[in-house]
Amino acid sequence: MPIYCFTDSSGETHERIFRMGEAPAQIDLENDVATRDHAAEWAGGQQSGGKGEWPIVCYASGVNAAQAPELRKFFKDRKFDCEVTNDGDPVYRNPQHRTKALKLRGLHDESSFGTET
Repeated sequence: MPIYCFTDSSGETHERIFRMGEAPAQIDLENDVATRDHAAEWAGGQQSGGKGEWPIVCYASGVNAAQAPELRKFFKDRKFDCEVTNDGDPVYRNPQHRTKALKLRGLHDESSFGTET
C-alpha cells in the first residue's frame, strides 16, 4: 500500500499508509490536525523514498523480526540475493527483483496493477 504524507501546523510531516485512493484530506494527531501534503509525497517522504525510487523496504511482505534469519536462509537456499532487515522486511532493488522475490515465496500483490511478470 502507498505511503501518504500529511503536514501539521508546525510544519512536521507525518507518513501514513492507506489503500490507493483511500487517503483522507486530513488526519487527526494527538494535539493537532495534519493536512495531506501532495508536494511532500512527490518530493519523497521520510521513509517512503517517494517517486518510485529504489531500493525499497517492503513491510507488507515482511515477517516477524524473530523470523528474519529464517527468511534470509530461505533466500540463500534458493540462491536468490535479497537483503532482509533485522525487523524481517525484505529490501527490493527494483520492480523486477520484487516480483521475483514475491513469486519465489508464493506471494502475489493484487494491487500491483499488472506490473507482475
